[in-house]
Amino acid sequence: MDAFRGHPHPSEEKSVTTIGYIIGSLSSTSINRALVEAIAKLAPEGVELVEIPIAGLPFYSQDREADFPQVAKDFKQAIVDVDGVLIATPEYSRSIPGVLKNAFDWSTRPYGDMSFSGKPVAIIGASGGPISTAAAQQHLRAIMGHFNAIVMGQPEGMIQYAPGLITDERDIANDGTKEFLAGYLQAFVGLIERVRKANA
Repeated sequence: MDAFRGHPHPSEEKSVTTIGYIIGSLSSTSINRALVEAIAKLAPEGVELVEIPIAGLPFYSQDREADFPQVAKDFKQAIVDVDGVLIATPEYSRSIPGVLKNAFDWSTRPYGDMSFSGKPVAIIGASGGPISTAAAQQHLRAIMGHFNAIVMGQPEGMIQYAPGLITDERDIANDGTKEFLAGYLQAFVGLIERVRKANA
């Protein structure tokens, strides 16, 4: 998995909060990938973002469970291994992309082994439209609720994308958007810390 680190921390003994991110698009020019990579550059000291890839997952079928694909096992384990999951979804036809739903279906199998159960989750998305990815995010919240994930309610990450908002170097060109995204990430880290303390 590719990793993006926040500012270097002075001691290897300092605990690191690891956030796995899932990009709901396979496009090589995905604006949601650009968005998350820009967010990763805003990560504070002690926070690391790592990708949980979904491109290699086959189409889910119950027929495949007898010989559970290793790539699906790896996907499920990657969710378990991180402290929280950031999901960046495009909006296709007023919902989440099929490739993202396929990944979530694998996360629930075999029956009774729901990888997202109890996991802090943040949802974000970018689109050029005026309501951004609001409809897709609403569907995604319903799915995560069924999975018993702990979903961050506020702030909501609905980013209206315009050309030039994110540079090729993955910097946010708009100061207001940059401030919002830094606060969004900090809010998610706060949720992860509260869940960690509650489970201690």
